[in-house]
Amino acid sequence: MFKILALITIFALSAFAAGDAEFEAVKRELNIPAIIMFFVFIVGTLGITYWAARKTKSASDFYTAGGGITGFQNGLAIAGDYMSAAAFLGVSGLIYLKGYDGVIYAVSFLVGWPIILFFMAEKLRNLGKFTFADIAAYRLGQKEIRTLAAFGSLSVVILYLIAQMVGAGKLIQVLFGMEYEFAVLMVGALMIVYVTFGGMLATTWVQIIKACLLLTGVSFMAVMVLYHFDFSFESLAVKATENHTAGESILAPGGFISDPISAISLGMALMLGTAGLPHVLMRFFTVGNAKEARKSVVYATGFVGYFWIIITIVGFGAIAFLNSAEGAEYFVDGKLFGGNNMASIHLSHMLGGNAFLGFISAVAFATILAVVSGLTLAGASAISHDIYANVINPDCTEEQEIRISKITVIIVGIVGVTLGIAFESQNIAYMVGLAFGIAASANFPILFLSIYWRGLTTRGAFIGGFIGLITAVTLVIVGPIVWVQILGNAEAIFPYKHPALFSVTIAFVGIWFFSTTDNSQRGKDEKEKFRAQNVRANTGIGSAGAVDH
Repeated sequence: MFKILALITIFALSAFAAGDAEFEAVKRELNIPAIIMFFVFIVGTLGITYWAARKTKSASDFYTAGGGITGFQNGLAIAGDYMSAAAFLGVSGLIYLKGYDGVIYAVSFLVGWPIILFFMAEKLRNLGKFTFADIAAYRLGQKEIRTLAAFGSLSVVILYLIAQMVGAGKLIQVLFGMEYEFAVLMVGALMIVYVTFGGMLATTWVQIIKACLLLTGVSFMAVMVLYHFDFSFESLAVKATENHTAGESILAPGGFISDPISAISLGMALMLGTAGLPHVLMRFFTVGNAKEARKSVVYATGFVGYFWIIITIVGFGAIAFLNSAEGAEYFVDGKLFGGNNMASIHLSHMLGGNAFLGFISAVAFATILAVVSGLTLAGASAISHDIYANVINPDCTEEQEIRISKITVIIVGIVGVTLGIAFESQNIAYMVGLAFGIAASANFPILFLSIYWRGLTTRGAFIGGFIGLITAVTLVIVGPIVWVQILGNAEAIFPYKHPALFSVTIAFVGIWFFSTTDNSQRGKDEKEKFRAQNVRANTGIGSAGAVDH
């Protein structure tokens, strides 16, 4: 079955590669080196998936690669998850468009890692099994908490998935001259094949390989940019201000976020949302013990921190090079071909010609496929493990659970393709910011308080968590982006683009209030169970493979 689907996928890619001749003639001719590298990566990852499919036998293999990933490997894979299309294409495009504010956006992504390292990594590994809901439901009601966690996870996964699909569609549109809709459809098909057959093992190794390729490629881009300015960032910044229409204002804040409430709200979303991303939290269950979990975060922080430094150089390099006279060929009707998200892709062509463009494009596509695979697996596990296996049918077998998970993968893939087409014009870094906001509002408060607050009860977590989730989703819908730009209304009901300041506060207050006013016997019992949970969280006693520190 796997071989048949793989052949169908390759055949579909071959058919799509011809593209739309009229589109190519008007926009850009086919880049043969890029397409060759693109296909090499596709064939290679299908080979990894085939290898992983033969090793994936149990639910543990499917969700967590059997816990056999080392701390260094997991750190690379986590960094790979984080270095998504929003990171590479979206943030570099945002720096190209807005300058300094794009850099602040990039740095904000990084500051959530100390929270995970010092407060959560070890306890996640000691208390969890497959998903972060395992931790929240450790001493609380399974039905209520897992249902809430699944809704929160799916909301985050879908928003994050939109960003990756948009990035993939634009990238293949540039490469092949293919219609955007067909490009997104192709990514969805490949994603379904990877996750359905390879599970977490295939996803992990695709992440590791693409993280190494991405760091290598973007490092080369940064070196080439600085080489043209005698390795002086000051000279690069001066040239960027000369070539940007906004002039020196790109070196000052306020171009992207102009009011303090939006700035604080976005900062909270990116910082706390990192610790609530379901596809990142899942990775802590792939290692053998708490010591390896801590190592994972240390390695991931180093890789991601380095990545943001070089993305800043690439973003300013795009301003300096693309906005020069030599960069005119990358514009169509006064706009950058493919949109601002494609700034780093066009820069790679200016710096290294067709061959380097092919490499960077293939790596960018690898980035997208790897991240959407992790996202889809997280969404599928929320349905199959949290809802089906622990709420609907607690007596189900592993085979039944995995089957439900694979069906969910297909459904999530279809939803991702549909929404990716609908949100074609959105900046992908912004879409990820919304996903972080919901993760910070719905997932993080429950997860953090379940680990550290003795007074948390099922009633408080369920009601307060749902209030946070509904608030975040509602404010996104009635905010300027969806209400005005997507739905076409004249004025937004909620004036701010990022709702985290309000929704996170409401979530914490709601959880606290409904927990402290819970005087039921069940609530008292749950508070008493905190002591045993705390012992296991800090020592690993009672958790398979997590005693070694």
